[in-house]
Amino acid sequence: MRLFQNSGLYPSYLPRLNQLAANATRFEARRDVFLHDRFGAPHFLMPVLDGSPDAFFTNGDDEVLQRQWARAQGMAGTPTSEAILLAQIEHHRTEVFYNLDPVRYPSAFVAKLPGCVKTTLAWRAAPSGNADLTAYGAVLGNFPSILESWRSKGCRAELFFPAVDPVMDEYGQSERPIDVAFVGGYSRHHSARGRTLEQVAALAADYQIVFCLDASRLTRLSEGALGRMLPLGKHRRPDAIARIARQPVFGRDLYALLGSAKIVLNGAIDMAGNDRGNMRCFEAMGCGALLVSDAGRYPEGMDDGVTMRAYATPEQATAAIVECLRDWPQSAGIAASGKRRLQEIYGKASQWAHFLDLVGRIKPC
Repeated sequence: MRLFQNSGLYPSYLPRLNQLAANATRFEARRDVFLHDRFGAPHFLMPVLDGSPDAFFTNGDDEVLQRQWARAQGMAGTPTSEAILLAQIEHHRTEVFYNLDPVRYPSAFVAKLPGCVKTTLAWRAAPSGNADLTAYGAVLGNFPSILESWRSKGCRAELFFPAVDPVMDEYGQSERPIDVAFVGGYSRHHSARGRTLEQVAALAADYQIVFCLDASRLTRLSEGALGRMLPLGKHRRPDAIARIARQPVFGRDLYALLGSAKIVLNGAIDMAGNDRGNMRCFEAMGCGALLVSDAGRYPEGMDDGVTMRAYATPEQATAAIVECLRDWPQSAGIAASGKRRLQEIYGKASQWAHFLDLVGRIKPC
């Protein structure tokens, strides 16, 4: 089976990639730098990570990467990103196209795929406005409520999960000097998450708390000298958070942080109702930290008090963290159980087997 997996870059990650790949002048070199850094690796299928000759991977929105490929292939002029991606698919003789960036490449793109493509699948685990994905053979995701919303729009939708990255075993083997880590976005749109972060940040006087926050542009502006003179107070983070906030981390730096933390705090944003199990859950538990996350409907293997801890309010989050740190040997046991359980259920081999089953059940194009 000739597999083509397309992904996309998170804007805040691009400067890191450009730095890591500063000397990579060929498509294969820049792509390999990206894959080695493991950003997004829980979503990447086993043949891609294993370097199978039948699997092709790219980030269709990475203009530098895509133009490197186009130049090497002798594409004339200044082709569009869409034209390059279509040329790659045809050159690869793709049979199964799996797209992690379908809002950028929706049904109109699927209609242009070459005849070699027999099956199309898209990953989408977030609301997407009026995006039309009905031409895909199926939309995949791990939030049942969002899958149901795709079905209501006429799409076939199937449950599918991220997988534990085997590279995570390289991290978290030594002491964990950080008591609590949080990595994620922060803006005025994250109101529930913000209240929890403020409560937990207040523990910084007694514990080692690390928040790596991808703040919005207005939040960064509001906290500068000029911003404090402007009416931007609603964008400014509470002092308890601002005092301990660090820059966001990605890729292997993220794994290193999670592997150095006893507890990883997680908080969903309002996009999936009561469904839980976002990427950070898989990353935290895969790196052996104790996940402390907001209550809701979690996937198999994420069980409160058995493999992770759940909280219902910001105050409960703080209480759970203090309780876990005071009895760390028991909490460490829960974290270890969580890592083992996720490896059993969500390993790369299991993810690939599930994907092959989906391909077999989805009507060819």
